[in-house]
Amino acid sequence: MALKIAVSGAAAAAAAEFVPVLVADKVASRIAAKDFTLWGKDAESESSIRLGWVGSAVDSAPLVEPILALRDEFAAKGVNRFVLCGMGGSSLAPEVITSTAGVELVVLDSTDPDQVNDALSGDLARTAVIVSSKSGSTVETDSQKRTFEKAFADAGLPVTDRIVIVTDPGSPMEAAAQADGYRIFNADPTVGGRYSALTAFGLVPSGLAGADIAALLADAHEASEVLSADSADNPGLILGAALARTVVANAAECCTDGCVCYRDKVGVIAAGSGIVGFGDWAEQLIAESTGKIGKGVLPVVLEPNSFEVSAGIADLLLVRVVADATAAAGDEVSVSGGLGAQFLLWEYATVVASRLLELNPFDQPDVESAKIAARAMLSEGAAAASAPAFVDGGIEVRSQSLDLAGVSTVEGAIDALFAQLSAEDGYVSVQAYLDRTEVPAAYSLREAAAAATGRPTTFGWGPRFLHSTGQYHKGGPRQGVFLQIISAGEADLAVPGREFTFGQLIASQSAGDAKVLGDLPRPVLTLTLTDVVAGLAKIQAHLS
Repeated sequence: MALKIAVSGAAAAAAAEFVPVLVADKVASRIAAKDFTLWGKDAESESSIRLGWVGSAVDSAPLVEPILALRDEFAAKGVNRFVLCGMGGSSLAPEVITSTAGVELVVLDSTDPDQVNDALSGDLARTAVIVSSKSGSTVETDSQKRTFEKAFADAGLPVTDRIVIVTDPGSPMEAAAQADGYRIFNADPTVGGRYSALTAFGLVPSGLAGADIAALLADAHEASEVLSADSADNPGLILGAALARTVVANAAECCTDGCVCYRDKVGVIAAGSGIVGFGDWAEQLIAESTGKIGKGVLPVVLEPNSFEVSAGIADLLLVRVVADATAAAGDEVSVSGGLGAQFLLWEYATVVASRLLELNPFDQPDVESAKIAARAMLSEGAAAASAPAFVDGGIEVRSQSLDLAGVSTVEGAIDALFAQLSAEDGYVSVQAYLDRTEVPAAYSLREAAAAATGRPTTFGWGPRFLHSTGQYHKGGPRQGVFLQIISAGEADLAVPGREFTFGQLIASQSAGDAKVLGDLPRPVLTLTLTDVVAGLAKIQAHLS
């Protein structure tokens, strides 16, 4: 399916203004040629080693045959259930690919004890595990790997026969995997995690699960010719310009001092395109690439009937991923094309937008802060859990950079958080550190919060969002208010070979991120639910 794009209103005006400049500067062909000078001198140390994704559609082709051969080998042994242990870019693209293809892949991108147990509870006799990490140092992935190693050993199954490693060549994980005798697929070390959809990180789990990865690469390769052209019709240039520089038509209404305003938030709507879960992948790509040094484009994953779609929010641009982009209405963008082409389109558009915003699209300077804080919390053990400000109906209430003096109810605390929200440019971030396989209804809090506040609202499953929108929360504009929902469930699971449990790990991750946000300062409200179902119902009732 050929790539198409349609723009209207302010999005069309932005394209008309900036695409000719991008064409004159030969930005598209320079990206295709891996010109690392496009994002300024300060970015060159990173951009010079992070442009491999441009050629992934061709460079990854030699991986297809060995992946399919391994799939046949597993099938001959009765192994047809695949679990992916990975975070961020290592899990989001495979989830989109397999969901769109209609094949089963269990994606374990959480440290929630219940979700880990869910992945373990499947039939291990027919299970193989793909462990994906560029370095292997990601604490979530290492903990998941240790857990499955023990589970296979306890079940009397050959561990090295059931675990496949995907990592960068020369990484600590590769060295350890070689020593242990695991199968290894090397990824391209010149591709960052969020741009890795068409590398081994996207292809190995997807291909083993049964997706047509050869067709995926062919689709992207066909699109590469269009995206590399210095042409006013290039959809990558048009989308990039719209993302970065869409001027708000009614600037006087959103800027009290007469300044020029931009839509710095983008609502991604993929329903009806045939591509499943695309918004979550695009969210990581855009947020982590652009959310830094006080700038950025905030992606908001929406459904066609979401509040924001019809609310006419001045600082939100709607981009629809559709079956056939023949037209766009209002101040919107519509794009269409196959999944491989869409991956490459949005990667091009993101780095184009970053150039216009004068940002380095390949670093993530604020991600490490939350990891450091989480490690500190974990080492402190029980001391990391501060006493709640109060408890209401079995819900423990805590806050960072948010005054709860005189507040004694969950409802009052939520109101206090939303009172910190700017009606002009603010956003709400709902963060659910819960088992997403068991309580998917938690997502409904996003819709309720958006309607209650009238502002764009994001939703992230913790801790996976720390590897995506977490960068934007801390490095982007100071506009957000943050609502953490945490389970205080009694179930827990030890991490083999470590002195902590999964419950302690996820608690440290949520507390660490809250502390970093609070120190910036950004207001954080943490609600810890002793009864998840009842607690969610109480929160939902107030928001509604």
